[in-house]
Amino acid sequence: MKILVVGTGAREHAIVHALAAESDHELHAAPGNPGIAREAALHAVDQNDGPAVAALARSLGADLVVVGPEAPLVAGVADAVAAAGIPVFGPTAAAAQLEGSKSFAKEVMAAAGVPTAMAHVCTTVDEVAAALDAFGAPYVVKDDGLAAGKGVVVTSSREEALAHGAEALTARGLDGRVVVEEYLDGPEVSLFVISDGTHVVPLQPAQDFKRVADDDAGPNTGGMGAYSPLDWAPADLVDEVVERIAQPTIDEMARRGTPFAGVLYVGLALTSRGTRVVEFNARFGDPETQVVLARLRSPLSTLLLASATGTLDELPALRWSPSPVVNVVVASEGYPGKNRTGDPITGIDDAEALDGVHVLHAGTGLDADGGLVSAGGRVLSVIAEGETLDDARARAYEGVALIGLAGSHHRTDIALKAARDEIAVPSV
Repeated sequence: MKILVVGTGAREHAIVHALAAESDHELHAAPGNPGIAREAALHAVDQNDGPAVAALARSLGADLVVVGPEAPLVAGVADAVAAAGIPVFGPTAAAAQLEGSKSFAKEVMAAAGVPTAMAHVCTTVDEVAAALDAFGAPYVVKDDGLAAGKGVVVTSSREEALAHGAEALTARGLDGRVVVEEYLDGPEVSLFVISDGTHVVPLQPAQDFKRVADDDAGPNTGGMGAYSPLDWAPADLVDEVVERIAQPTIDEMARRGTPFAGVLYVGLALTSRGTRVVEFNARFGDPETQVVLARLRSPLSTLLLASATGTLDELPALRWSPSPVVNVVVASEGYPGKNRTGDPITGIDDAEALDGVHVLHAGTGLDADGGLVSAGGRVLSVIAEGETLDDARARAYEGVALIGLAGSHHRTDIALKAARDEIAVPSV
């Protein structure tokens, strides 16, 4: 097939890398990044410009367009491509509101009977303060709109929680809303569920690491690493999520006249009161996509096309590698605050020479001389597969040690507790 992947990050590089492994496709990316350029032809098209993406897809004769990031989905890029008569993987703008608006997602979950945290939707600072007092610490405050994975604050400080709520309201002006939730205990799990608007097919669970520093210290980020599989998770977790969460949500979206076709990211907390939804996203998550797709042995192209064409029910069961995979993110100096860019990057080839290791580009660019430099907060994902989780961790960190990037930082404890069998699911 001729496939166009829309986006610039490690998630899109992971998708392109998986498609390239099938070896019988013509791959394109818009706008892509220097790592993606090794496996696909790049096109300098604004990823948020639906008509431009659709025009590019037409000119290429694309058989499938895959829209990676949330911003193009909310902007209606999938709508424009579908209107051009080209199969597209990714929900419409209306359906992508499951991620674009936390309050809309809560409304859908309530209608579908999906278990989630209790929440208050607030439009004033006084309402935020009242909601914080109603739930008590730890406080959970979420920006209602898109925030690149950094719109959530979980803190024991009422002052910090209130400040985040006030900042989010001010940033959105008259349309400002924040969601204040009860805190959910227990470990978190990410599960991607592919839908064609009617049927659902789950992928394998992963766990990511949101905080910037070891031991879950520091501010939230877009994600500093991930691993899969989760040997500590309940054996029936995936079936439970499909039955109680994913399928009811897809059914409710169809009932509303806004069917959801694409990938529904289900963020979960395994709490003392049972499985609860932390959040929905309308696209593959980063950094979890990098480890989940590394374990997928069925053709990704077939899965994505079936979602885009309403034929998921015709697919055979997905095949998976049992081998653990670990992703360690290398971030630039200052991330997740004001990060530094333009620093040379070295050692990627050395890292990829290690057995079971590959490196995906997230925030990279080229300098005037064509040299690889940092161009974002999260710069690289170092992915490693191993016979055991300890083995995968060792290979990933060996790869990270070979990467040269001035001022960079990474967590040293990705998958460590799982490897030590220190994760416990609360008794219900």
